[in-house]
Amino acid sequence: MFKSVLIAGLGGFVGTALRFLISRYFQVYHASVFPWGTFTVNILGSLLIGILFGLSEKGNLMPAEWRVFFTIGFCGGFTTFSSLSLDAFLLMQDREWMRFLAYTGLSFTLGLFAVYLGRTLIKMW
Repeated sequence: MFKSVLIAGLGGFVGTALRFLISRYFQVYHASVFPWGTFTVNILGSLLIGILFGLSEKGNLMPAEWRVFFTIGFCGGFTTFSSLSLDAFLLMQDREWMRFLAYTGLSFTLGLFAVYLGRTLIKMW
C-alpha cells in the first residue's frame, strides 16, 4: 500500500509540475481572458486517461504500478476540475458570458470526446 501511495504521489508531482509549466506558458505568451492553460491540460488529460482506460480494457498491457502512476497520480495532478471551476467563476464574475459558455461547454464536451477518442484509439489498436 505504501508503495502505491509513493507511486501515485510521484505521478501527481510530475503531472502538477507539467500543468504549472503549460499554464505558465499560456499566461506569458498568450495573454487572454480565456483560460487557455487550464482548458488545454483538461483536454489533454482527458485524452490521456481515455487512452489509459482503453489500455486497461485490452488486458494487462500495463503493470498495475504504471496505471496508478498515470491515472491516479499524473492525470490527477495534471488536470484539475477545481481550477476549471475557479476560471469559470471568474468569467461569470466579470460577466464574460460568451467566454463562460464557450469555456464550460467546450471543456466538458471536448473532454468527454477526448476520453472517448483515447479509448477508441486503443480499441482499434
